Amino acid sequence: MIGSVLLETGVSLGETQTAVGEVATAVNQTWVLTVSFLIFFMHAGFAMLESGQVRSKNVANQLTKNLLTWSVGVVVFFVLGAGLASAFTGGGFSAPFQGDAAVDYISWVYGAVFAMTAATIVSGAVAGRAKLRAYVTYTFLLAAVIYPMVIAMTWTPEVSLIEEVTGTGFADFAGGMIVHGMGGIAGLTAAWILGPRMDKYDSDGSANIIPGHSLTFAVLGTLILAFGWYGFNVGTAAGIGLPGEGETIAAITANGEALGRVVMTTTLAMAMGAVGAGTVSVLKNGKVDTLYVANGLLAGLVGITAIPNTTTWWGALLVGTLAGVQLPIVFDFVQHKLKIDDVCAVFPVHGSAGVLGTLAYPFVAVSLPEGVSIADAFIAQAFGVFMITIWTVTATALIWGAFKAVGQARVTQEHEREGLDIAEHGVETYPEFGDPSVATDGGLDTHDLRADGGAGSGIEMVVAYIRPDKLGDVKQGLSEAEAPSLTVTNVSGRGSQPAKKGQWRGEEYSVDLHQKVKIECVVADVPTEDVVKAISEAASTGEPGDGKVFVMPVEDALQIRTGKRGTEAV
Repeated sequence: MIGSVLLETGVSLGETQTAVGEVATAVNQTWVLTVSFLIFFMHAGFAMLESGQVRSKNVANQLTKNLLTWSVGVVVFFVLGAGLASAFTGGGFSAPFQGDAAVDYISWVYGAVFAMTAATIVSGAVAGRAKLRAYVTYTFLLAAVIYPMVIAMTWTPEVSLIEEVTGTGFADFAGGMIVHGMGGIAGLTAAWILGPRMDKYDSDGSANIIPGHSLTFAVLGTLILAFGWYGFNVGTAAGIGLPGEGETIAAITANGEALGRVVMTTTLAMAMGAVGAGTVSVLKNGKVDTLYVANGLLAGLVGITAIPNTTTWWGALLVGTLAGVQLPIVFDFVQHKLKIDDVCAVFPVHGSAGVLGTLAYPFVAVSLPEGVSIADAFIAQAFGVFMITIWTVTATALIWGAFKAVGQARVTQEHEREGLDIAEHGVETYPEFGDPSVATDGGLDTHDLRADGGAGSGIEMVVAYIRPDKLGDVKQGLSEAEAPSLTVTNVSGRGSQPAKKGQWRGEEYSVDLHQKVKIECVVADVPTEDVVKAISEAASTGEPGDGKVFVMPVEDALQIRTGKRGTEAV
């Protein structure tokens, strides 16, 4: 189209080719940046997915790690990582700032979003117990050395190490093994060195279920990641070819065939990953586990990421299904047999799924390169997986092992019990009862309450345990009964309310300590029965678990400021 217009206006063929080439370059650069921004947005998905799978006391810590993974890692990859990747291939240290800003900076951003994806995967495996400084230091080293070495072995401009050894190229189109497999293996290694969270395993070795705090976050994070994944796979496939020497304008074509295949295989594998994991969940427990479906969807994406440009339609269905099916099986093996506490299931989602898809290449490909047999291709793929695994495990184990040796790998037991949000950041993600300016219960805002006491003959304490969501109604009822004294505490306990059954990643657990709010009212001249009635009426739903009210005498009271005692002190 552009070439035809230029020729009709009298522009020479050579000038037309140059003009079209410049347009194609500009379009390609814009597309690369668009794809890079799409992949960057996946960090929002990782943040939601991981924070949803940890306990509420560790949410801010997980979010902070995701923020710092990008912020620290991307700078390190700019200054060191990209240059070392070049140096490791024998091409000398070549950092982005040493080249042409228009081209090299765009190329660096595109490489950086892939590198930071590999880095952020690790944070989910070590959630709930890793020191922030240790994690950030590891991110620094991963972006500077570990990931660049993997790039040097695989995605090199010239002949890669794997191709030199096997004689066959290593097929990994968009990072199924290089990014995700490497990140999953690194996460598993770090979790192994770090050790499990407190209370994860009993003395007999049996695993306890520690549910995350929000399935909503986990599922929304999954869908954001799936959206960004099209940047990973489809974005890598898209581009406009430039005319070669002696070719006409007609030789410039969009890479339509590869683009269509990649979008098809990516979508089918994603869907079958969720179906595969959900099916195994039903067979194991008789229920479709929501988190397994979400994790399976991601495992299907990881499984196809190495080979979306070469896989048949039925191969995409097969790889996605197998990636989803292996997820619950591998997670159980890691948790129960290896005794590794992989909090966010990063190894079965990214590690083993990445390995599976990479090894499947010769068996599901539309065709192999000329002269390459299925055996040749499989050996090259297996050797690549082996090299990436050995390097990643060794480097990660040495780094986290060094942290552990000097006592800097994980937080203290006290801090872990308290939660990393407070211990590492001094914040509460859900400060319902922390800041008095936060209105969380919807209760009546009562002003100018009169003092109780002075006319009665005795003091009594009314203690009630109610549902947390009824606190606002009870506050209003007490205000209307003119009972000003009120102390509120978050508690958990067990009474006549039956235990609840829960499920987390397909495993059932029992909850017999229910969340309640404890209310204490000290009354003197206000009739005790009025206070009891106000609480009872306001807290009642008619269902088991509404709570109980207790009344007990108070022998004496002392007002600290005045020294008054008895009813006058109230």
